[in-house]
Order: sequence, then C-alpha cells, then structure tokens
Amino acid sequence: MKNLVLYIKCVVVVLFLSAALSCNKFIKEELVSTLTEDYYKTDAGLEDLVKSAYAPLQWKFTGEQSYAMSNFGTDEFREGDQFNNVRYNDYDANLNANDLFVDGLWTNNYAGIRRCNQGIELISAYDNPASTTLGTQAKKDLRVAELKGLRAFYYFHLLQQLGGVPLVLTVPKEAQYEFPRASEADVYTQVITDLRAAAAVTGLPWRYTAADRGRVTKAMVNHYLAKVYLTRGSAVTEQRGQKATDMDSAIYYANEVIVNSGHVLEADFGNLFNAAYPDGTIAPLGQAGTAPLSSKAKIEANNASNEIIFAAQFSSNLLLVGSGANNQTHLFYPSQYDAGVTGMTRDFFNGRPFRRLRPTDYTIDIFDKVNDSRFFKTFQTVYYRNAAIPAQSASPGLYWTAANAPAPGLVNLPKVMLGDTAGLYIVNPRNLPLLTSRIAAMRYYAVFARNKQTTSGGEITSDFNSNKYLTMWKLSDPIRLTNTNNEAKGIRNGTYARLAETYLIIAEAYGRKGDYTNALIYVNRLRQRAAYKANETRSPQIWQYMGGPDNLANTEVNNMATTALFTTNAPSELYPPTVTSTPDRFIHFMLNERTRELCGEFYRWEDLVRTETLFERTKLYNADISPSFATFHKRRPIPYLQMVAQQIGGQPMSPDQMKNYQNPGY
Repeated sequence: MKNLVLYIKCVVVVLFLSAALSCNKFIKEELVSTLTEDYYKTDAGLEDLVKSAYAPLQWKFTGEQSYAMSNFGTDEFREGDQFNNVRYNDYDANLNANDLFVDGLWTNNYAGIRRCNQGIELISAYDNPASTTLGTQAKKDLRVAELKGLRAFYYFHLLQQLGGVPLVLTVPKEAQYEFPRASEADVYTQVITDLRAAAAVTGLPWRYTAADRGRVTKAMVNHYLAKVYLTRGSAVTEQRGQKATDMDSAIYYANEVIVNSGHVLEADFGNLFNAAYPDGTIAPLGQAGTAPLSSKAKIEANNASNEIIFAAQFSSNLLLVGSGANNQTHLFYPSQYDAGVTGMTRDFFNGRPFRRLRPTDYTIDIFDKVNDSRFFKTFQTVYYRNAAIPAQSASPGLYWTAANAPAPGLVNLPKVMLGDTAGLYIVNPRNLPLLTSRIAAMRYYAVFARNKQTTSGGEITSDFNSNKYLTMWKLSDPIRLTNTNNEAKGIRNGTYARLAETYLIIAEAYGRKGDYTNALIYVNRLRQRAAYKANETRSPQIWQYMGGPDNLANTEVNNMATTALFTTNAPSELYPPTVTSTPDRFIHFMLNERTRELCGEFYRWEDLVRTETLFERTKLYNADISPSFATFHKRRPIPYLQMVAQQIGGQPMSPDQMKNYQNPGY
C-alpha cells in the first residue's frame, strides 16, 4: 500500500489501532507490532480496519477543542476565570489559519475518511465464500454501510465548521498533492448519497446489542439524514444546494427513527445525567449525613441509555487507555467550589474545576425554572459539605450558640454538618432580589445570590461572577476509577446524537413548512417529559426565591408550548429586537428549545451557523464578545499546514492561490 499525501506532508495511514487508541465495547484492545498489506486481505484484518475507522470519533471529547469549537463564541456560554482558547469566544486575531484545533479537526476527520475509503474498497473487492464474517454479499454490504455512514459523518462535521472541503472518495494509487475544495452543495450531496446508501442496506440493524454498542446503525444514518436535510434546507442567504423538498426529507427520516428504531426517550430527562446527581444522605439540620457520592454503575447506565443513538465509546479500563486521552469534557464546566466555600474541598463527586465556561444570562433566563425540571437537572446550585469539621475552639463561628441556634438542641453543634449544604447558588429573578440582610442570616457558609440589594428598592447587584457561577453538571464524571481527584480521564461516552434531538429536528422541519400544529406535538413531547411530576423532588428555591408553588403537583399543563410563544413577542422567549415575524420567531423559539434540552452538549455553534443567527445572537447575549467579531466568523479558517503541502498544476500554491483557497476574512 502506497503512502498518501493528504493536505499535510506525507502521511502513513494507520489502519489498526493499538490499545491506547482503541475504543471499548466492540473494539477489542490488542497490541499488534507488525502488520503487512496481506493482513488487510483477511477477515481479521478487514474487521480491524472497520473498527479503526471509529477511533476518530473520540477526538472531539478528548481536549479543549470540545467546548472551544462548539460552545464558546455563542449565546449560551461565556468565559470563566481560568479561560483558555478565548480566541474562539472573542473571535480575535489569534483565531487564524495556524490554529491547532482547526488543524486537528481537518487531520482527524480526514484520517477517518481515509480509513473508510480503504475499507469500502477492500471489502467490496474481498472474495472469500468461506469467511464467517464477510463470506456473503449481505455481510459485506453491512460493513460497507457502516463505513459509508461514518464517511458521511466525518464530512458533515467538516462541512459545518469549514464549508466546502475536498471530496476524497477513493484511495489514491500514488502520492497525491492536489486537493481542490468542493462546493458546499457538492459536499452535502455526497453526505446524503452515503447516508442514503447506508440506510438502504437491509442488514443494517436499527440498534445493536450492548456488545456492539457504538457502531453505525440504521437509526444513526436516518437521524443524520434528517439533520443534514434540515441543515441544508435552513439556508436563507447562503448557498448550500438547498432544495424545496429538504424539510419533507427531514420529516421523513426523523419519523423513521422515532417510529421504527426502537430508541425511546428516557422517562426522566435526569436519567441521562444522573451519575452527576448526589447519592447518599443529605444531612437534616443538626445531623451528620455523608458527602455526596456516585457510582460507576450509574455512569454505565447513562452510557447505555436507549435514548442515545450514536456516541464515541470510551474505555473504563484506564490501564488500557494508558497515556492516551479519554473523555475530558467533565473538566471544563465546574466553577471554583474548592476555594471560597468553607467546608468544601476538591473531591471526586464535584470534579476538577478548570473553570473554562460559565452560562450566559440568556442561558439562565431561558428556562422556566418553576415548571420545567431541566434547569435544575442541568445546573448545580448546591454544594454539600465534604470537608472535615474543625473543633469548636478553632472555629467558633462555624458552630451554633445559645444566641443564634434555631433550637436549643443545636447549641454547640456545627451549623453545617457533613453532607449538609455548605454552598448555595440562588437563581432568583431580577424582579425578586434578595436583601443582603436576609442572605447574611442564612446559616450556610457561602451564599451566592444572582440578584440582591442592600435596601428595598436599592441598586441590584449580583454575586455571580467569572469564578463563582452555575456549574453545568450534565457532563460530570464523578468516578474516573483512579485514586486521585485530579485525574483528567473520564469514562463517560461522548454522545453525538440522542432521540430528543430527533424530536427537535422534526419539530423544526414542520415549523419551517408553516405546520405549527405538528411542530408543537414534538416540542411538547419533550416538554411533557421535562415537566415536574407529582411528588417529584425539586429545589426549594422554586418557592423560596422564585415565587413558585410549594406543593408538588404535576406541572405538565403549565409547561406545554402554544403558538402564542412565537406568534407574539412572548417575554419568556427573549427574542432579539430585529425578530418580528412569526416564521422568524419560530426559528428563534426552536433555538431556545434546543438550549433547554441540549444546553452544553456541543451543538450550539453549529446550530447558530446553520440558522444564520450566529452573529446576531452572539453579539446580543454573550458579554465577552470583542469588536473583532464579524460575519465571516461563521466559518473556521482552513489550516495553513494543509495548504502549504498542496500544489496546483504541479507547483506549490502561491499566496494568491492560498488566499482563494482560504475562507473569506482569514
């Protein structure tokens, strides 16, 4: 097999992954020291080649590119106080063609494409009737379907970030140096062609069993067909090759997943992330409880949720992972709970606070915190004491006295016991500010009120800042299977698609056709799931600081959406001032719904680009955006290293040719 020169120097394509790079589940960890071309003419070699094509799925979740290229520079998140990679949030001059993340995006996805191309060619040509894995045309078609689904997936990710990119669909027989960019329309056509070819393969299952979890399925390719058609058809001013039938196609393929795949929504939104929610006893007043815990079993249950359609698989055996990177996304969202909050020390449950991102005011305000459970299941507002309690003689202020104890039996006991609330973030609305005197009277060691004032009617200020803010705990990984709470390698899988997004895709497609009745059916299925159920435990903040009811009734009726939310300028939807028509409000309404359901799950930048709302919404809602932010930032720069390795007409590209190859503005 000849080496392939692809966009950056001469690359020897690795067709088999060692233990350090391989996924768990259907990819076994084996170490192979010597391979020849003949290995890929065997059953085992071809199976390993197919498995290796999945490994690039992990890249998105293994470092800071995860949030930088997805959640920074949007309306949902802004910078914490240990910000890295702020070029992606500020859109400053450091976001340029020399950026390592865009180079990683390019090389990683083309590595996956290269393996898919190799596998499609070799498996299609393979002829061994005695083979137990590839001995029939149906078995070969199944593996080719997987690879076409993956190839489409990799191209779709490149397309969303970079626009039109080179289409490489075969393995060159000799060194190749010229890779002209295809148009966006042509790349969309190829992605759809691959996905539809995969979907048409009868043997491709809707779902796999646990042993093969993570493979491409009919549910995955249909979900992405719906998403690709929605993305292409969302264009208004851009030219993506959009067609009048795109919304009908999005509806058709999304419905196929919802009706036929066997994937179902979790009964409780929180079941997707409940490894992050505390186990153990939360201490009653004056009694000792236990510091919050979680379990590997809960993370494995989250990973195995039947709502998840497609995910990058990560091994829970960190010895096999070795020095390789695992899922690190749990690091980036926590605020600093281990300093400035008495009674708290860094632990496994609350995680390692890298403090990269904090939610914007828009993100906090767009949730109905009284009726919709997703807010308190997305953001952490309470920290339970996990540190040892000092002697009363050393810290008398931390103990009740006869002068301040709410009951005689509490005198000389700690105000906050192990497992009791040590830090509290109050998310009261601006029209219900708390008096500082009331906050001072609370027994908790640290209280951070979103809106407070010294005197009634006085200036309203906030305790929320770049160091103390709401932690998004959807991606928390409170286990990590090590003996150090500084361990960065997480064991959550990296979710790319779940059924709730399929519901949002079909809802938006119906709404774009003006069929708001059907659109709301799917929106309200998610809102029904999100509503508090009778007697469901919920945050006391709802009635203490938000004016909500203190009974535990079902909130479904109050949580249902109606057309009034987008046929009028509904205050709850925070519409930009320029959005005045029902069709435009509906698009922004769906973006709001996507925040309520998918906040922080690495969709947002691409959602805003898809809907041509990136510039307006980010300027309006992200307070960190710099004046250098411009409309051309809807595309990332083409990596410089990929251009200098290329030729045109047998010669290196000239500066003018590079400029023409590059996305505008960079």
